[in-house]
Amino acid sequence: MDAAPPRRVAGRREWYGLVVLALPALLASLELTVTHLALPTIGRDLSASSTELLWIVDVYAFLLAGSLITMGVWGDRIGRRRMLLLGAAGYGVASVAAAYAPTVELLIVARALMGVAGSTLMPAILSLVTVMFVDARQRAVAIGVVIASVSGGTAVGPLVGGWLLERFWWGSVFLLGVPVMLVLLAVGPALLPERRAATGRLDLFSALLSLGAVLPVVYGLKRIAADGVHPTSLLAVVAGLAAAVLFVRRQRGRTDPFLDLGLFADRRLTVAATTLALGIFVLWGSNLAIAQYLQLVQGLSPLAAGMWTAPSAVGVIVGSTLAPRIARRVDPATVTATGLALAAVGYGLLTQVEVGGLAILVTGAVVVSAGLGPMMALATDMVVGAAPPQRAGAAAAISATAPQLGGAFGIALLGSLITAVYRHDMATAVPAEAGPEATAARDNLTAALAAGDRLPAEVGERLLAAAREAFVHGFRLAAVASAVLMAGTALLVAVTLRRRTERRRQAFVPAE
Repeated sequence: MDAAPPRRVAGRREWYGLVVLALPALLASLELTVTHLALPTIGRDLSASSTELLWIVDVYAFLLAGSLITMGVWGDRIGRRRMLLLGAAGYGVASVAAAYAPTVELLIVARALMGVAGSTLMPAILSLVTVMFVDARQRAVAIGVVIASVSGGTAVGPLVGGWLLERFWWGSVFLLGVPVMLVLLAVGPALLPERRAATGRLDLFSALLSLGAVLPVVYGLKRIAADGVHPTSLLAVVAGLAAAVLFVRRQRGRTDPFLDLGLFADRRLTVAATTLALGIFVLWGSNLAIAQYLQLVQGLSPLAAGMWTAPSAVGVIVGSTLAPRIARRVDPATVTATGLALAAVGYGLLTQVEVGGLAILVTGAVVVSAGLGPMMALATDMVVGAAPPQRAGAAAAISATAPQLGGAFGIALLGSLITAVYRHDMATAVPAEAGPEATAARDNLTAALAAGDRLPAEVGERLLAAAREAFVHGFRLAAVASAVLMAGTALLVAVTLRRRTERRRQAFVPAE
C-alpha cells in the first residue's frame, strides 16, 4: 500500500492570495449597503418611480441568488480561477455602466449584469480556498477571514457610502468595485491556483432549471415581505418549487448530473447547510426589523441607523475570526452550537426592546452577531470541506445559496409576523378622531407616520404612539420566534454533528 501523501501546509503565496480573495468578498456586501443609501439621489436625478427604485436593488439580489448554483458548478468545469476572473471583469464593466447610466432602465439592466457577474464571486472564492488551504485548520481560518470580510463590508458600507454621496454624484457608489476588480485581475493569475477537475459538457437546461427554482422563490418571498400575501407572490413561489422538483428529477436521471445530489448524502454537509440557512433566516429577518425600528420608531436617518448597526457587524467579524482558532482545541460542532445558543440569548435580550432607548437593542444585536459569526465561519467550512476536491465549486455554491434562501424566507416570514401583529393591535388602537386616515395607519407603520403628520397634533401623537407600540410588540414576538429557532438549531448541531466533526478533526492531526 502506498504511503499517504504528506499534508500540504499553506505558505506565503496562499495567504497573500487570501487577501486578494477577501477584497471581492468585502465588496459584495458593501455594494448592497451603499446602493440603498444612494436610492433617494438616484430617484431624484433619474426621475425614478418607487417601483423602479426597488428593482435597482432587487434585480441584483434576485440574479445573484439565482445564479450561484450555476456559477459554482461551471467553475468546477472550466476552472475556479478562470470563473472568478471572468466574473471580476464582467462585474467591473457592469459597474461602470451602472455608474454612468443615463436612464433608470439602463441602470436596472446594468444592475442585473452586476448580479450575474457577482454570483461568480463567492462560489469561486470558497472553492479556491479549499484548493489553497488543504490543511483543515488553515482552511477554517481562511474561511473565517472571508466571512469577516463580508461582515466588514456591511460595517463600513454606511460610512463609505455616506462619504461618497456627500462629495460626488450617485454613480460613485458603483465605481467602488472597479479598483477591487482591477487588483484581482492584475495579481490573481500569479497568486491564485487553477483547478479544473470535473469533466463533461455543460448542461444548459439544468442551469436554467436551477435559475428557475431559486429566482421565483426569492422574488415571491421578497414581494410577500414588502406587500403581504398576494396570488402573484404565491404563484412565483409555487413555480420555483415546481422547477426545483424538475431540477432534482433531472439530476437523478443523469449519469453526469449538473449538480451531484450525492453531496447531500453527507450528513455533515446537509446539517451545516441547513444551519447556515436557519442562522441567516433569523439574522436577515431581524436586521430588517432593526433597521425599521431605528428609522421608523426612533426617527433616525438611514446613515445614522447604519452607524447604530455597525457594532453588530463587528460582532460577526470577531466571532468568525476567533471561532476557527477556538475550534482547534474544542470540537467545531460544540463551538457552532455554543454560538447558536449565544444568538438565542441575544434574541432573548431583543424581546425586551421598548419604544424608547437603544441600549437593549444594540446589546442584543451585538450578542446575536457574536454568536452567529462562529456559526457562519464553521458551518461554511463544514459544507465546503465535506465535498471532494472535484466538487468544491458545487459545495461552495450550496454554502452560498443556502443563506440566500434562508435570508429571503426570514425577511418574508418574520416580516409577515411583525406586520400581522401590528395590524391586529392597530385594529382597536387607532384613535376615533383619526377619521379616514385610520385605514392607512392600520396597514403599516410608514403609513401611520404619514397619517400622523396630516392630523391635528394631539390626535397625531396618539396615533403615532399606538403605531410605534404595535410595531415594537411585533418586533418582540419575532425576537421570541428567533430565540426559539436558534435554541433548537443549537440542539440539532450538538446532537447530529458533534461526534462526526470530532472524528474529522482528529483525522487531521499530523502524525508525529
